Amino acid sequence: MACCDGPPSEPPQRLARHLNMLLAGERLEKRRALDVLLAEAQNERTTEEEVRTLLRPALAALDSPTEACRSRSLRLLSVLLDRLPRSQDDLPLLVPTLSRRLSPLKPVEPAEELRLELMRLLSRLVALRGPDLGPYVGDFVTALSRCMLDPFAEVKKEACRCATNLANTIPAEHFHLQAESLLLPLLHMFTHQHSRVRSAAVLCIGQVVLHSSGKTLDDVFTHLAQRLFDDAPLVRQAVTDVVSLWLLILRDRYSYFHKLVPLLLSSLSDEMPDIKQSAAEYWNKIGLQWQKENEEDLKDKLEFSSPPPRLCPAVERPCLGCRELVQRNLYRLLPAVGHDIGDWVVGTRIKAAELLRLLLLHAEDYSTQHMQILVTILHRACSDDESTVVINGILSAELIGTFVNPEVFLKLMLVSIQQSPSPSSLMVLSAAVRGSSAELLHPFLPRILDTLVDPDVAQATAKDEYHRQLVVFVKAVLGICGDACRDISLQLHKILLCSRALCPNDNVQNEVQSLTEELSHALELPDEQELFRQHLPELLVWSASNHHDWTSHNTELLLFKTAMLLAGPMLDEVLPVAIPIFRDCLQTKNEPELRLKVLTLLSELFIHAGEIASSQSSYLSEYFEVVVRDMILPNLVWHAGRTSAALRSTAISSLWALLNGCQLNLQQTAGLTTIKFGTQTKSDPGITLKAMALSNELLPQLISMLEEDPRMTRLLTCRSLKSLLILCGPKLEPDTLNTVYPDVLKRLDDSVKDVRLAAAQVLNTWFSCLGNNYDTQCYKAHLEFLYSHMLVYLDDPDAETQQAVLDALCAGGVLLPDLLRKEVEAVQHKHRTKHYCQLLLEHVQGKASAGCDHTS
Repeated sequence: MACCDGPPSEPPQRLARHLNMLLAGERLEKRRALDVLLAEAQNERTTEEEVRTLLRPALAALDSPTEACRSRSLRLLSVLLDRLPRSQDDLPLLVPTLSRRLSPLKPVEPAEELRLELMRLLSRLVALRGPDLGPYVGDFVTALSRCMLDPFAEVKKEACRCATNLANTIPAEHFHLQAESLLLPLLHMFTHQHSRVRSAAVLCIGQVVLHSSGKTLDDVFTHLAQRLFDDAPLVRQAVTDVVSLWLLILRDRYSYFHKLVPLLLSSLSDEMPDIKQSAAEYWNKIGLQWQKENEEDLKDKLEFSSPPPRLCPAVERPCLGCRELVQRNLYRLLPAVGHDIGDWVVGTRIKAAELLRLLLLHAEDYSTQHMQILVTILHRACSDDESTVVINGILSAELIGTFVNPEVFLKLMLVSIQQSPSPSSLMVLSAAVRGSSAELLHPFLPRILDTLVDPDVAQATAKDEYHRQLVVFVKAVLGICGDACRDISLQLHKILLCSRALCPNDNVQNEVQSLTEELSHALELPDEQELFRQHLPELLVWSASNHHDWTSHNTELLLFKTAMLLAGPMLDEVLPVAIPIFRDCLQTKNEPELRLKVLTLLSELFIHAGEIASSQSSYLSEYFEVVVRDMILPNLVWHAGRTSAALRSTAISSLWALLNGCQLNLQQTAGLTTIKFGTQTKSDPGITLKAMALSNELLPQLISMLEEDPRMTRLLTCRSLKSLLILCGPKLEPDTLNTVYPDVLKRLDDSVKDVRLAAAQVLNTWFSCLGNNYDTQCYKAHLEFLYSHMLVYLDDPDAETQQAVLDALCAGGVLLPDLLRKEVEAVQHKHRTKHYCQLLLEHVQGKASAGCDHTS
């Protein structure tokens, strides 16, 4: 170092010793020599000729086995590169040597830090001597290909920067011949774990393809599209930048618009606002450039620009160039979108659905000629399990309704619904209706609703999602039409009835209820009941149009049942329509399961009718005879089997509900709430006469059913007998009455408490039915039999049954009090419950005294 500070000497003499030590010295001597040479190179007094003499030894030191020597050699080369004049004389020595250290054909530099320095040295060489490196592009590509596969991430990134600079600085006639060799290493970097490496690879491949022959884009396109799904926003931004660059300046870009445009449009729906904004700016710039390049073709459209659609979504309308680009490539883009929207990867399906929405937004009414494939794609999107795909499918269908005439899209959508009804097809139709206008849609609404109320569509399934979409369609129609839906209100009500009847989901039921109220308000009706009053007869006829062919599994039966249960206070108005349907369905030729369901419905209706009988005093009696004779009695006949037993139980339930309703009607008409001992109600002559006319058929059947095995059947039979006796009153013949009590008396010995209580109440009512035409002396034996046997059941273990029997004996004791007193005295000492006997004696003696006073 002292010699360097002294006066200058001749270069060969001043540097000869250090150069010799560098070539033949030991490791320490070589390091010292390199330090001296580095100082000389950095010394400003060192001439260019002297610097040039240091190049060859510095390159030779790169092969040193010592890492310290190789590191010093790289620093020396970096200084020499700055000091050497721009000349091509040193490139034949410099480029091959540097690239050889990174070549895959030779042992590479083992130290990753030195490989990085080598790569940086190559980058500096490109930056300083780029235009002169044409003859050496093969060496560079070989070294870069190796470094792009290097395990050190920093080397990969530096190699991408170097390749980018090389592509931009080397003349195109040299680089495009070797560019394809870089594609495979770059594509391999697309899957690197570091996002910055992936981003660098994307940016680099953009420049490589741009300066290549152009045919390489086909090999790159698929891999680049996959980077749109990258988790790192940096990588997605790089893809956006590269695609935009290609669309702006790629020589063959017109041949690749159909491939590149979808990639840029996909960035418009990116989750990062910066990427969306950048993509929007690029896209607008690309559209304006294309518009300018094709100004002659677009002359008419530019001078007479069409206004935006009236129902266009609240977004900025793309420029004419952007719209034309999409419209001219739409026939190529839609098949690819349809393929990707059915992909097994969720991310691919989401991107495809978002792209479809953007394509339709640009295509506007041009999408009319592609409706066939669009409807297929929308059905696939709306049937997806991923909610994002479904939402974008719905938004796309709304755009169809906005831009396409309803006459066009309805032809395809309605045919699809008729052929294969599904939630997705209904979802697409509802969205298209929402996107359309009331003026355009109104002429087609009857046709749409006739399709949807068809049994094959409205009753296709009971799944929740299907009926949820039916309800959504009704909501869309009401939202479009509002008060102008009077002509289609019946069809809308039919759809709501189907969902109410077939879908038990609470949310669907609540939505149906809400829409029913909304429909009534649209028709200016005060409430929902008035809407049913207006439509219920038509709904019943529609739901039961094929009731002759019903089985227990018919969905129309559920519709009919729901409509009847919704009748409420209007039941009397629809019975003329409903009774013939009930009668046909309850014929014994029909399957038992069907009759069982219809009888259950009949029972529910009669129970409800009994609750509101005070306001409807006539219709129960009006159809009493038809219901009992033609519907209930045939189904009370005994047949073997559990199904027949269940059928008889349901039939007796219907009979009791009918008789009880008529009984309550009579009581409320007479102003009574209970039947007291010996009290005669003011009977309705019509119902009494009909009950009397049917008593000869009913009583034997009811008496036989007292022996049925099911507990509920015996209980309801007793209650039916009681109600029938109340309706007929004292007009029954004594002989007919005498056939009733023996079997009822046996039920006092039933194992079920409720049956015993009901039997005691029947006997109580039986006594009150004995009128003036019942000769107590003639039929004394019957009364004596009754008294003696009923006294036995005063010992029933249940206190309520004892009281019920006591009440019945008190009611019957009025007839022959002396006889009853004798019977009581005869068995009083045998009873455990002597208290009841004492009460009965007191009651009988009181009645006897009252009878004597009355006689005297």
